[in-house]
Amino acid sequence: MTAPLRLGTRGSALAMAQSGHVAEALTAATGRPVELVEVVTAGDRSTAPVHRLGVGVFVSALRDALTAREIDFAVHSYKDLPTAAAPGLHIAAVPQRQDPRDALVARDGRTLAELPPGARVGTGALRRIAQLHALGMQLEVTPIRGNVDTRLGRVLGPDADLDAVVLARAGLARLGRTDVITETLDPMLMLPAPAQGALAVECRIDDQDLVELLGVLDHAPSRAAVVAERALLATLEAGCSAPVAAYGELAEGDAGEEIYLRGAVISPDGTRDLRLSRTGTPADAAEIGKALAAELLELGADSILGQEGHAGPGTQQFGSTE
Repeated sequence: MTAPLRLGTRGSALAMAQSGHVAEALTAATGRPVELVEVVTAGDRSTAPVHRLGVGVFVSALRDALTAREIDFAVHSYKDLPTAAAPGLHIAAVPQRQDPRDALVARDGRTLAELPPGARVGTGALRRIAQLHALGMQLEVTPIRGNVDTRLGRVLGPDADLDAVVLARAGLARLGRTDVITETLDPMLMLPAPAQGALAVECRIDDQDLVELLGVLDHAPSRAAVVAERALLATLEAGCSAPVAAYGELAEGDAGEEIYLRGAVISPDGTRDLRLSRTGTPADAAEIGKALAAELLELGADSILGQEGHAGPGTQQFGSTE
């Protein structure tokens, strides 16, 4: 009997659900059994704000376990990964992406437009905080941490102290909790994080049989969109305190399939908000992202990124999907 493949995952409900979906899909496609192996990360042990914990805080322990051959492959929320490649490791698959948009969960079923001035809105991402401020709605935006249930409890629980929270819609969908969403936010109002809603299935690059096996899970349109978004992020060299957003969509154009990429850099207080878009073919995904980042830099994005410090090249600045 073939030994089960060991899939490393964080222990949160969302991470376990994501990894479970990948395990089931791989077994269904290949017949190979998969067992989940829980790995505790530094981000799971800390209560500090995500942007203060540093780059890859939810990723490094999984990658260490991969390198040490304690697990065979890992599943990450793709937006948690540093943009710099990890030596010896390979993203073997990007499964079909969940809806990358953000979602509002508010008391009394309210939409964003129905929140009154002074309403307390919680979120864990500087990108969301900046964009909420940029709306000019006079909301009181509160940084929060915790898993999905903890965050929802701040609005829907018996000790609720917030009027609303903003989370990734993908996480709620994977947990079967879309019923609590009061509004899925239009990207024109709230542009997602680069690679939001996407998963990265990673293994050792020298394990060619596994690289090939995991490849059955790859969804080319999702990978192309994520490549464009992350190329923008890497070119901007955005650091831990830089609210950067990007959203790539694939659609049929006049000359065939094309990527429509939108990118934004917003100051933390929302007073400076640069937004641009660019199109191109999926084959040129990385170049589209780089070119859009260059245009943003020409308009002064570097001065916005410099307001809160600069963490150096190839870094990712957002917290976990939760």
